Amino acid sequence: MKNLLGIASCIILLFSCQNQAQSKKSDNNKKETPMTKETIYQFKVEDLSGNIFDFSTLKGKKVMIVNTASKCGLTPQYKDLEALYKEYKDKGFVIVGFPANNFASQEPGTKEEIATFCQLNYGVTFPMMDKVSVKGDDMCAVYQFLTQKSKNGLQDSEVEWNFQKYLINEKGELVKVISPKTLPTDAVVVNWVKG
Repeated sequence: MKNLLGIASCIILLFSCQNQAQSKKSDNNKKETPMTKETIYQFKVEDLSGNIFDFSTLKGKKVMIVNTASKCGLTPQYKDLEALYKEYKDKGFVIVGFPANNFASQEPGTKEEIATFCQLNYGVTFPMMDKVSVKGDDMCAVYQFLTQKSKNGLQDSEVEWNFQKYLINEKGELVKVISPKTLPTDAVVVNWVKG
């Protein structure tokens, strides 16, 4: 009787091991679901004039997205941004500005005040969106895309300060993050726009 119980135990153990091995094998055959890489084209936002700006209209163009502020030490970059935009806007390049008040309250104005400031002081003609939040719990959807690898497929990043630049290729994909202190006229930016 003891031998029969021992044999039965061995048989049960053997089947148990086989089932575990088959289960592991089928788990290994399951592929991880690939990360879905989004594009900038899914977004629609409001511009400073209250009109809807649809990023899908930028298909086939290189895009620079930059968070801006009117009362920042880096605010003079508006001049270089406008010069870059004017030089390359007819060659498939566009800049999209997002005023943000996330850093030391350096963009306190209303959308009308921001529009007037940009036009009077720097002659800005590139598209300027309504003021958004570029970090924190109230971060806008565009900046969630720009800063989260799970959405952009490239990298996680944090907006360090005003005038951080995000470069988007002709397919709407994020390809590079540029430091706020790097000027729009820097070779790394200009060469990418021209390339």
